[in-house]
Amino acid sequence: MDLEELKPKERFSDRVQNYAKYRPEYPNEIISYLHSSVGLNKNSLIVDIGSGTGICTKMFLDNGNTVYAVEPNQDMRQVAEYLLGDYDNFYSIDGSAENTQLQSKSIDIITVAQAFHWFNLKPTKEEFFRILKPNGIIVLLWNYRKENSYGFMHDYLKLIRKYKASYTDESSDDDMSHFFDDSTIHIKVFPNPQKVDFERLKGELVSFSYMPNEEDPNFKSMISELQVLFNQYSNNGSVVLEYETYLYHCKFK
Repeated sequence: MDLEELKPKERFSDRVQNYAKYRPEYPNEIISYLHSSVGLNKNSLIVDIGSGTGICTKMFLDNGNTVYAVEPNQDMRQVAEYLLGDYDNFYSIDGSAENTQLQSKSIDIITVAQAFHWFNLKPTKEEFFRILKPNGIIVLLWNYRKENSYGFMHDYLKLIRKYKASYTDESSDDDMSHFFDDSTIHIKVFPNPQKVDFERLKGELVSFSYMPNEEDPNFKSMISELQVLFNQYSNNGSVVLEYETYLYHCKFK
């Protein structure tokens, strides 16, 4: 399927509240890891591209960094502005990966969380090269559900495969290799389990754009099956969503 058919810049408008409330955050250990691996410090200027409702943005704001949050979807951008508006070091930008609106050679670190697969790679690569300072760093983040799981997580993944739309929500290794050319890509994996009640489990599931929304005829049966699954595996009113956070970083200039 062609990327434009998926309308990536509008795709999450009907899911923005669930996205902001229920999507998993990123492990705090990421900050200390980037401090030691790429020299992140409080003076590093960050741009979070495809920043959505600001989940990744907030992690760097809390570290004291100035963060430019670039997001093309108006609904998601407005939620981020509401949630993060009290931070003096937060700047919200109506822009995209291909056109960030930022000055040339102004950024130390580009972060992209859960969004790289939506970008048009050729103009994005040109834009990233333009806005990064010499020795600038790109950091890509994904929260992945653990595939080699048992019990609840195994059956939850079966439910997702049953109801999800048929498109990929991940970037291939070929995409990243082509994008970064001969640069060395470093990979770090962080455990990121999430203990959730049914409300959060449901909200997390329907926050993904490839899952049926309330207007879809399959929505009710999906939620009914989810409730049965939760009842089967819950312990004291909760289950554990087994996530791992994959971090890729690379010196781009």
